[in-house]
Amino acid sequence: MKILIADAFDASLPQRLAIFGEVMSDLSRIQEAQVLVVRSKTHVNPPLLDQAPALRLVIRGGVGLDNVDLQACRTRGIQVLNTPRASSVSVAEMTMAFLIAIPSRLIEAHIAMSAGHFPKNEYPRSELYQKTLGLIGAGAIATEVARRAQAFGMRIIAFDPYITAHPIAQMKGTLDEVLAAADFISLHTPLTEQTRRFINRERIQRMKRGVILINTARAACVVEQDLAEALASGQIQAYGCDVWNEDPPASDCPLLALPNVFKTPHMGGSSLENLGRIDDEIVGILSGFSL
Repeated sequence: MKILIADAFDASLPQRLAIFGEVMSDLSRIQEAQVLVVRSKTHVNPPLLDQAPALRLVIRGGVGLDNVDLQACRTRGIQVLNTPRASSVSVAEMTMAFLIAIPSRLIEAHIAMSAGHFPKNEYPRSELYQKTLGLIGAGAIATEVARRAQAFGMRIIAFDPYITAHPIAQMKGTLDEVLAAADFISLHTPLTEQTRRFINRERIQRMKRGVILINTARAACVVEQDLAEALASGQIQAYGCDVWNEDPPASDCPLLALPNVFKTPHMGGSSLENLGRIDDEIVGILSGFSL
């Protein structure tokens, strides 16, 4: 078996996969690969697949498959799998980091003190306690967020068209119910035709004024220009963002210069522990795979 690791993983992964065959890291050898292992950087699309006549399995390390053309893989008889369970805790903790840091004004206070100021009374904080957290999507990551938010005494509501009951969140029948009631909204949806650009000007206007929006899911779920306008007007108080339409974002991205956008470089799934869990799931997949 020839295995091509196309993106960055834990340094131990090549050695762990060596028991299954030859492990490669040079994408120019794609024509030899029978198994392709990717994260977010490599796009598994028809031009790439045309160079990979021997390919039989694509493994996407992480949640979601929007960088993999599933139809093109199916047409070529290529199986596609991912590691959805591995990243739940890591991304949930990133979401909670935003939820804690933004209303607590930690980032502004840190920057001010680093510049020699002591703004004791300039950054009034607000609490999570008894606030309403609205989860858009109620899968594995959202559930881990709900568990943690519950410990802070938050009221948790959610909308997911595929889930009617949840162990923690109160499920709502429509998206609008969540948008109107939530003090904080956290996105946890895959990127589909239904969710692409679905946080737009119209839906933003249905949100409670001054809401804090967190996105650790997919950048393309929001319309950046509409969001920038809402952030400038105060309709949205702040945006915590770990996901971008490009890695890194384009210099003309309208969100980059706004002071109430809190930015991280797509690192939600990059904890050391999570990288190890992704490796474990990849090993498990290959243990049960035969050409």
